[in-house]
Order: sequence, then C-alpha cells, then structure tokens
Amino acid sequence: MRQLTSLDAQFLALETPRQSGHVAGLAILDTSTTPTGELTLADIQALIAERLPLLPPLRWRLQEVPLGLDYPYWADDIDFDLEFHVRELALPAPGNDEQLAEQVARITSRPLDRAKPLWELYLIYRLESGHTAMLTKIHHALIDGMSGAEIMGLLLDLAPEGRDVPTPDRWGDNEPPPGELAMFTRGLLGLPRYPLRALRSLPAAVPNLEETPFSTLPGAGTVGRIARAVSGRNGSSAPREKMAAPKTSFNGRVSAHRRFAFGQLPLDDVKAVKNFHGVTVNDVVVTICAGAVRRWLIEHGELPAEPLVAQIPVSVRTDEQVGTYGNRIMLMRAPLFTDEPEPVRRLQRTHDALDGMKERHRALPASLLQDANHFIPPAVFSRAARVTFRLATSQAGRPTWNLVISNVPGPQFPLYCAGARLVANYPVSVITDGMGLNMTVMSYCGSLDIGIVADREQMPDVGDLIGWLRESLAELMP
Repeated sequence: MRQLTSLDAQFLALETPRQSGHVAGLAILDTSTTPTGELTLADIQALIAERLPLLPPLRWRLQEVPLGLDYPYWADDIDFDLEFHVRELALPAPGNDEQLAEQVARITSRPLDRAKPLWELYLIYRLESGHTAMLTKIHHALIDGMSGAEIMGLLLDLAPEGRDVPTPDRWGDNEPPPGELAMFTRGLLGLPRYPLRALRSLPAAVPNLEETPFSTLPGAGTVGRIARAVSGRNGSSAPREKMAAPKTSFNGRVSAHRRFAFGQLPLDDVKAVKNFHGVTVNDVVVTICAGAVRRWLIEHGELPAEPLVAQIPVSVRTDEQVGTYGNRIMLMRAPLFTDEPEPVRRLQRTHDALDGMKERHRALPASLLQDANHFIPPAVFSRAARVTFRLATSQAGRPTWNLVISNVPGPQFPLYCAGARLVANYPVSVITDGMGLNMTVMSYCGSLDIGIVADREQMPDVGDLIGWLRESLAELMP
C-alpha cells in the first residue's frame, strides 16, 4: 500500500456535495487513422487493459484509516472491474460543440465513487465534426498536472500502429487489503509521527505562512515576519506584498453544477506576440485571460478599479519524482490586470508582475504546502482543511484568489490513441467556493487548447470567454 501525502489528502478533504476534487480532460480524436475507421468501447478497453501494468494509479482504491487516525492509503483493487470505469454515450443530432460542452459539464459535476478506483472514462460519439470525443475523469488526490500528463503519455502513442508494451507475469499485490482492525492498528502505530512531522516542517513552513492557505489566520503575517527575522530567511522581516482580491459574482459559494467551454488558439500567433514584445508564452496566456475576463466584467457591470488576483499552480516535481504520481505543486498568487484598458500595457504589467512572482517563489521550499498541512493532526484534518479553505476564499467578504489560471506545456507533434489521431486535448479543471472560474490552457501540436470551467449559476454565459480570448490575442498581434 502507498500512503497519501497531506497535500493529496487535502483534495479529498475539500470535497462536499457542491464541490468535487477530480480533474478531467476532453480529447478529440480523428478515427479515420484507425484500421477500421472507427473507435469503439472495446478498442479503448483493450488499450487500457494492455497498459494497466504501466498505470498503477488506475488500479488504486482508497483505503481509509478508522477514525481518521492517519492519512488514507492507496491499495490495489483486487476486484478491479474495467467495464465499470470505461463507458460510452452518443450526442443527439447535430452533436455540436455546445452539446458536447453541456455533456462534459454534467459528467464532471458528478462525484467519483470512493468505493472504486477514482477515475472514469467516457467515449462520446456522433460529434458534428465526425470525430469521437474521449473524456477522462480522475481524482486530484491521485495526480497533478504533470503526473496527469504522464498517465496520458502512457495511453497515447507516436504512431497509429501503437507500440510494444511489456506484459509482466503479474501486476499489483493480488492480495486483499488490510481489514478495519489492521488499519486501526496501523493508524495507532503512526500516532508518534504527528509531532515529528510538524517539528520537521517548522523551519520551512513558519517563515512562509503568508504563501499558504494559513495566511488567512489572524497573526499569520506577524508570525511569518518574526520567523524570517529570527532565522535570517529571505533577508528581511518586512511584510511581503499583499494583494487584496476584489469580490466578483464568481467569488461566492458554488453550486453543485458546472458549465464548460472550450476552444483553440494558434500557438504561432501566441509566439509571434511573445517575440514581438519580448515576453514569454505564459505572459501572453495570462494577459489574454485578463482581457477576456475584463470584457466579461464590463458586460456585467462588475469591473473593479483594482486588479483581480489569480491563483497559478506551478509544478515543483523533480526529474527523480517522475512516475511517483500524487501532487507536487506550489500555488502562486499573481495580479490579473483587468483594470488596465490598454492591451500592450496590460501585457507589460503582466510580464513584470510574473517575473517578480517567479523570483519570490524561487526562494520557497518545494514542499511548502505539504509542510504547512503537517501542523494539523490527521484525525481533524478534513474538518480543519475545509475551515481553513473557507477562510482562504472568503475572509472578511473578500476572497484570497478570484480565479485559477494554469498554462501546461505539451508535445508539439501528433499523438494517437488506439490508432485515432489526437486532434485536441482540452483540460477540464476544478472550481471551489470563492473561486468559481478556472481557465486552463494546454499546448499541443501547434495550438493552445483551452478549457474553461465555471459555476453554472454564477457564469451561465461562460462560453463568451472563448471569443473574447481570441479578440484579446488579436489586440496584441504585431
């Protein structure tokens, strides 16, 4: 068995009937490259069955410790049922993008069954384009953006013919997981580790409390400054820059229902803007997101006088940690200059702000989020995580972050799934109370594939953002 880290467990702890902790991806597949010209459920089931030995997270089932005495474990599901996880459906005519987005929103609004390995896959037929869609849905406790890309890399091939995959004699433990009494004993034996974990985490976490969800607790800033002064970390005990997020209509309590929108931008156009203005691709992505959100705020009469604050997840996974799955991320806080009306000036301000943000976060320990969680005993972890997160998203009526923006680089060559060419791969990410908007971008084969998730009630017109992203990019073109 493999124990979840405190950061992995946090994604489980934050789940409620209204917010889920899974992420998803919508792959659009051209089936004309397969030997039969089609892609069936049996094809996908055969592909996954062949590659299961290389994909241990797809076989892991959650094993809780009684009374929450310790973080849960992943155990191999000896009754693994592939047919339960891989499903199919068809869109009604005409099968357009709006119908596909609505179906994706409905499927991703439903929680995963914790009695099974925490993933599902849906083949979706009868798209108006003639392609087939494949929606993969997997819990964030299992993967972050980089480890999710590793899983997709093992399912995808460089050629329609696929590749030879070694088949081991056995996979997994093939043994029943421990029972309740054994897990209870394991939890009791782990009790002495709690204070040791907290003590080991003190030097890294306390001086940087302002960079964690604990920044919302009274006195966190003062404690961090004193700890930095005593330890000499970061060279100063002065307060760090504090960004106050204005409240918008997508920063309230989310419902249980989602809306999803997707689209593409030419990567060459983004690179042309990058080269002409001397910035990075990420600067351009964040800037055009700011332009699109600014337009939405204006349309709804909500444009604040100050910038919004974006949460930007950043991978801290090292080369040695490839293949370890789980979560190895930092959450960076950056201004989103929706208050800037001039597009090029918005881009320059974004470039300067992100440069400063990267410099600040370079000095932070890679395990900061995990270290900060070690101050909470596992027995009360779920409740404390929800309370802390609620404070972090809505302290004194103002959220800590307004939205999530994520830019994930991907391969720039064609990939294939069971012989079908991958046309696009749209991310479908997470929203929570206080952050009812998530804009995630993934580059692939000459395009930026954009997936936007919003609360169904807060942003019923989220699809408008796709067109405004294109307009924002056009405003920056040389």
